Amino acid sequence: MEAHCPKLFGASYKDPISSFKEFHRFSVQHPEIYWSIILKELPIHFLETPKCILDTSDKSKHGGNWLPGSVLNIAESCVRSSNYPNKQDDSVAIVWRAEGNDDKEVNCMTLKQLREQVMMVANALDNMFSKGDAIAIDMPMTATAVIIYLAIVLAGFVVVSIADSFAAQEIAVRLRVSNAKAVFTQDSIVRGGRRFPLYSRVVEAAPLKAIVVPAIGEDVQVQLRNQDLSWNDFLASVNHLPRPNSYFPVHQSIDSVTNILFSSGTTGDPKAIPWTHLSPIRCGAESWANLDVRAGDVSCWPTNLGWVMGPILIYSCFLTGATLALYHGSPLDHGFGKFVQDAGVTILGTVPSLVKTWKSTGCMKGLDWTRIRMFASTGEASNVDDDLWLSSRVDYKPVIECCGGTELSSSYIMGNLLQPQAFGTFSSASMSTGFVILDEDGRPYPDDQACVGEVGLFPTYMGATDRLLNADHEKVYFKGMPMYKDMQLRRHGDILKRTVGGYLVVQGRADDTMNLGGIKTSSIEIERVCDHADVSVLETAAVSAAPPNGGPEQLAIFVVLTEGNTISPDTLKKRFSRAIQSNLNPLFKVSSVKIVPMFPRTASNKLLRRVLRDQWKQDLQIQSKL
Repeated sequence: MEAHCPKLFGASYKDPISSFKEFHRFSVQHPEIYWSIILKELPIHFLETPKCILDTSDKSKHGGNWLPGSVLNIAESCVRSSNYPNKQDDSVAIVWRAEGNDDKEVNCMTLKQLREQVMMVANALDNMFSKGDAIAIDMPMTATAVIIYLAIVLAGFVVVSIADSFAAQEIAVRLRVSNAKAVFTQDSIVRGGRRFPLYSRVVEAAPLKAIVVPAIGEDVQVQLRNQDLSWNDFLASVNHLPRPNSYFPVHQSIDSVTNILFSSGTTGDPKAIPWTHLSPIRCGAESWANLDVRAGDVSCWPTNLGWVMGPILIYSCFLTGATLALYHGSPLDHGFGKFVQDAGVTILGTVPSLVKTWKSTGCMKGLDWTRIRMFASTGEASNVDDDLWLSSRVDYKPVIECCGGTELSSSYIMGNLLQPQAFGTFSSASMSTGFVILDEDGRPYPDDQACVGEVGLFPTYMGATDRLLNADHEKVYFKGMPMYKDMQLRRHGDILKRTVGGYLVVQGRADDTMNLGGIKTSSIEIERVCDHADVSVLETAAVSAAPPNGGPEQLAIFVVLTEGNTISPDTLKKRFSRAIQSNLNPLFKVSSVKIVPMFPRTASNKLLRRVLRDQWKQDLQIQSKL
């Protein structure tokens, strides 16, 4: 702002804080100018530069064509050295530590070492697969997983992101939808000193070739199938090459797919959301602008490549020159906190349920976190008291809230360091993002009015998807949304509250997608599992709501029993929990089961989950008062 705003605004420019809102408004109205500035701030290497920033001549594309004609490989930009930002070959790219090694030195990998590892894996991939093949990663977010991710992109393949917490059936769905040709996985997952099987789940899911990384040590601890390879054997496949650590990146057009991620909608299968080489640019730009991530920072955010925060974290670090900090283990105890201390973490990302655990167990006592200059939070609604406790750990440094979506490659509302922050709220839209809040009739409220309604995004959102692999993109994101200033608004699905002071609060989803522990899922996915959990169940309806005092959404299952059957809610709760955790996700918890005679429905027999959700909210309100 100090470099560009005096020229853009003339005498009306005051300083970055006073003029922030004016600059944000300018970035929305003139995205071509804003993004041309940002591209000079980030080390994006184009083999062929874009013809322009945004081409809106094709009216069938609501969001326009971004950086048309450009050719690049975004993974190359991540691993190559650059003078601006200060990314040198001897810069530390990744630091990590495995659980149980809390008193050992933190492991370090320089940018040059990272590049050579990535290129070696890229050469090995070329030995086994055809260009454009989709290759899945189903393993914890370790340094090895990050190397594999970048190598797949660098070599012109497509990453399929699968969370390591999924049951075999959910892994199978994602492998099928993405048409994956192989999967990288681990023999097991180590948490709290215990081993949990992972390879066996992958084997149960599909007969695809698996490349298996050992969780501990040099050798895998399971018997592999004939078609599978150990990590060591996979790497040994390039030993015959004269320069196995050298590789010429596969350059592609900006709209080539690099990563398939999944986000649950209201259908049975999760939506398959493709990222292109454009998506990471948004990730890096957002972190650079709103979180001030820069060379010299050490950024840590417990996450997984199966969720959007995994790829966001990779690109946020490697496109800004920051160091990526990874803890190979559970973030719920003292060992993680000591890693944050020993690694010199400066930016610590969280999800609210993590903070709640740290606070309630006192596991972070006695640690020196003074190098942290800010926290970031996403995944679910924050609790104000928990955020206050977290901030107090480091002299009341800010907690920057982020809320977005896999299909947006980023956050559409965020906090930032140039405005006052209020715990549990968002201070503005992210840079270059425009939106309106709609009333029940689809009319936008004035931008300065306190209100509650569904958000409608401006369609020219740099980095947002323009396709889905297994659903109608137009129908999912645009059909039925109102026009605003000659623009077809883009659906996101959040209900937003704008306070009198202009802060933003997410009030939940407009559809029946729920957010459980930072993981988005649909009512239908939960119901599909619960309907078969007991013979006494006729049908179920799953809803979730956050408690009145804030915090993660809690899941309630409403049940209609088959005629003549009786069963206690507590018994059903146990059976639903077991079914969900074994067939869907072990992280999901059932908070309550309500047996009802019938469900509320529309005239066309559509289930009115919002009525049940309102009942559940009332129950939570009563529980809170009690």
